[in-house]
Order: sequence, then C-alpha cells, then structure tokens
Amino acid sequence: MVKSNTDALGIIFPNAHDSLVQELVAERTMASVPFGGRYRLIDFVLSSMVNSGISNVSIVVKQNYHSLMDHLGSGREWDLTRKRGGLNLVPPYAEANVKLYRGRVEALASLVEFLEDQKEEFVIMSDSDVAFNFDFNELIAAHVASQADVTLMYQRSAIPQGLKEDNYTLKLQDGRVTELLTNDYRPGVQNLSMNVYIIQRESLVAMIKDASIRGLLYFEKDILARNLELLNVQGFEYTGYTARIADRKSYFEENMRLLDPKNLDALFPEDKPIYTKVHDNAPTRYAMDCQVKNSMVADGCIIEGEVEDCVLFRGVKVKKGAKVKNCVLMQNTVVEAGAEVEYAVTDKNVKITADKKLSGTDTFPVYVAKGHTV
Repeated sequence: MVKSNTDALGIIFPNAHDSLVQELVAERTMASVPFGGRYRLIDFVLSSMVNSGISNVSIVVKQNYHSLMDHLGSGREWDLTRKRGGLNLVPPYAEANVKLYRGRVEALASLVEFLEDQKEEFVIMSDSDVAFNFDFNELIAAHVASQADVTLMYQRSAIPQGLKEDNYTLKLQDGRVTELLTNDYRPGVQNLSMNVYIIQRESLVAMIKDASIRGLLYFEKDILARNLELLNVQGFEYTGYTARIADRKSYFEENMRLLDPKNLDALFPEDKPIYTKVHDNAPTRYAMDCQVKNSMVADGCIIEGEVEDCVLFRGVKVKKGAKVKNCVLMQNTVVEAGAEVEYAVTDKNVKITADKKLSGTDTFPVYVAKGHTV
C-alpha cells in the first residue's frame, strides 16, 4: 500500500451533517458512525485517498470526536504513520488559532498556516456522510484538463428527504457550474453535490484569508456561489456506487442495500480495498441449530438463534430461540433468548431482554440508543 501522490493533500470534515442523524451522533461524529458491518463512514473517503496515493490527510474535528480518535489512532491501518505528512488530526482549541468553527471557512482558517507550509499543489476536501470508493486521480486529471479554479464532485440523484434543508445542487453548462443552489427542494433527478472539492492549495489559502477578513462562514454559498462568473468552477460527475446517510431511515436502508451482492461488490472492489481499525476478534461462532439467511455477519459474533436479512457488527450475540429480521445491530448488541426483533437499529452495547418483542417498519425502523437495555 506504499504510495505517494505529491500532487494533492486531503482535508476531511468529520462533523459535517451531524444534525441529520442526531440519534447516531450523540456521542460520536458523522464520520465515526458504524456502517457495513465492520467499518466507520470515514473509512471510505480516507481509504479512497490512500489508495489514490494521497499520504497527507488532515481531519478537522469539531466535537464528540473521542470515538473518531480511538478509531483512527495513529493512522497505521491506512499506512499514514509517516515522518512527513501522514494523518493530522486538528481538534478545536489545540492552538490559539484553532477554534470551534461554525462553517467550512472558519474550519479552514485554522489550517492556513499548515497549508502554507505544505508542498502539494492541490487540496482535496471532503465530508464523510457519503460512503464511496473512488480513485481521486481521476478528479485531479479532470481538474487539470479543464484548467478549473475549483472542481466539485456531484452525482445525478433525487434529493433525499433528509437533505431537503441541507444540500447543494449544480446547474451546468458545458461542464462549468453556472449556478450553485442551496437547499434545493425540486423533485426529480438533480445534480446533487457530494461535498467533495479540489482546488489549488495556494488559491485556497488566498480565498480563506480574504473570506476570514470579511467575516464569511461558508465555502459553498459565501465564496463559490457568489463568484461563479469570476471563478472557473467545474462539475465532475461521479457515476459509481454511493451510500449517502441523510437521516435514520437512509442509514437503515443503505446498510440493507449491502445485502445485495452487486452493491457489495460495487462498494468493495478487490482492487480498491477499504481499510479500517483492526480488532483481534475470534471468528463468528454458529450454533448447530441456528439459522442465518441473507445476512452480513462480522467477526466475533455468536449466533444461536435465527437471523434473516440483517447486518450484524462485531461481537453481536443472538441467543437460542431469539429471532432477528431486517435489523442493523451494532457492536456488542445482545439479543437474549426468546426475543423477537424486526426492523430495528441498535447502537453499541445494547441489550434486548429475554422474550422481548421489538418491531418497527421498513419506513420507520426502531432505534435503540447506545448502552440501553429494552
């Protein structure tokens, strides 16, 4: 995995869109929300950067970042333990100029001195609410070929219900962005921003310095949207597989979509692995009379009951006589004997007591908060 792309460095904003899934981020960031059985959402954009040779990545955290820091550690699993570059976590108040930011401009302002000292030509910025697997060299090449000032990644998609008040859509003419709409509510397929941007490093520093002096907060609507005639802002259409987390319902649905082998292969191709924190769990143990159908089961689980159409994270226990169907059960969830659970999302360390019946619907799955017993 030893690669180096001297053309670009990465910046990830792990707290962006926390408000969309307030239950899931009560004690974590959007970036550290568990997804797909054994991963966190940040694993996808971070692994994509690493697989593209980007070995200098900064993560600008805002709040509730303990679980994220625990997950990332020194960055060893992503080969980001390096003397130069590597993984750079930037918490608020770490230095006099690093404050609790309100918008992307303030977040980037805390990195200006760092960016001025770097050598890479480009900066790739990304949020972490979308799971995707992408070679960022394609974005760099398109950006250079178009001689753009800024290039935005977007996908052709209807606007999810949860994003009606938190989205950017693009109007394009021959690839150039002519209008950047905020909180678009139009029905049908739109050019929906993925909140991934590439810009020349020196240009970004100049933009942020100027915006900070003028008290601007938001990179998209305060800088880009107001200067589309002055700046050559290009759109780059992403056509690969995405799992966008916009609310609790979409979190459930996107996990369930991975039970389709085609979707699983699209997000996890063999030539572009997704890296995550390594746990030394034992293999999953299946009892002789258990039943498991069409489910994703991580390591360390103990299955004695019935499991169907489920995503089970590490260390989940389904006791004898328990029935679990259409569920997402996070790490160390215990379903006691005789319990029946359907259309539910349980956070970490949840216990479903013996003979308990817990049922939601496909449009409104039940959510059980971290550490609760029901």
